[in-house]
Amino acid sequence: MMGPAHSLSGAAAWLGVGAAVAAAGHPMPWPVLLAGSLICAGAALAPDLDHKSATISRAFGPLSRGLCEVVDKLSYAVYRSTRSTRDARRSGGHRTLTHTWLWAVLIGAGSSALAATAGRWGVLALLFVHLVLAVEGLLWRAARMSSDVLVWLLGATSAWILAGVLDQPGHGWLFTAPGQEYLWLGLPVVLGALVHDIGDALTVSGCPVLWPIPIAGKRWYPVGPPKAMRFRAGSWVELKVLMPVFMLLGGIGGAAALGFV
Repeated sequence: MMGPAHSLSGAAAWLGVGAAVAAAGHPMPWPVLLAGSLICAGAALAPDLDHKSATISRAFGPLSRGLCEVVDKLSYAVYRSTRSTRDARRSGGHRTLTHTWLWAVLIGAGSSALAATAGRWGVLALLFVHLVLAVEGLLWRAARMSSDVLVWLLGATSAWILAGVLDQPGHGWLFTAPGQEYLWLGLPVVLGALVHDIGDALTVSGCPVLWPIPIAGKRWYPVGPPKAMRFRAGSWVELKVLMPVFMLLGGIGGAAALGFV
């Protein structure tokens, strides 16, 4: 999938979680629903850190481009050192390490640890990074026409405002013990990464989301539906079918999470 579809699917997924927990009698406060959906939209771009042409590589200028180069090399090294004899030979690390459930869990756990141990500045850093990515994904046309500095200023301002709202009494969720109020921030990060992997699994190449679990003799088995049901990234199926569906589901999920339906 392309960046906009990934971000839309991430936001829709968190709004769906909000609807589910509301139905179970544990509704999210609206700031958690809003912040979580934006974080999830941004996190749904993050697995493409292994691709130098992806949206995330452009999001933070030379810093993100350099990071993508490092992650690509790291992912390729992990692939070469762990592949089985049935896994194909590759020339790069795209759709390997960062497109697995293990990476999603580790990056989510790291985000929760940062939010819990680094205090307000850790929360602000998480919000800033993911809000910039959310702008790049959800508002990609406007972001392409704007300068990077304007996108960063929007992300920083939004992060500051959201952090202030989340700090207010009654806006905690799930983890309420002292020092654990922001542990939940890792959950939309995990969900966003997994939603990205599921989206890529629907495309022609599939996605090795279950690594390192071996399947059919392959450690990097490209999980996906039958080939007849797959599509190419950026095709009309993604643009004309999936993206409208994600918007519709996100709207329904948000309305249900807020108690409007």
